Amino acid sequence: MSPSMLRQLWFIVETSQSQTLLNLDDNGLAQWLLKQLKTQRSLDHDEAKVYSHYIHSRLPLIRDLASSRVMHS
Repeated sequence: MSPSMLRQLWFIVETSQSQTLLNLDDNGLAQWLLKQLKTQRSLDHDEAKVYSHYIHSRLPLIRDLASSRVMHS
């Protein structure tokens, strides 16, 4: 995983509407984030699989970040 793509992923998480992140189920959220990454750069099948696994492993953190933004608005 490239550092620039990881930064891009977390930028997407931070700038996305919290309700979008919270309203999707786990698979939907992972797919939505992966699709957002793919708009930045073409990913081959293996790269997409690695990023998908990474996203799935960070879903609780992603949801916590989105929830905290909702509570502070």
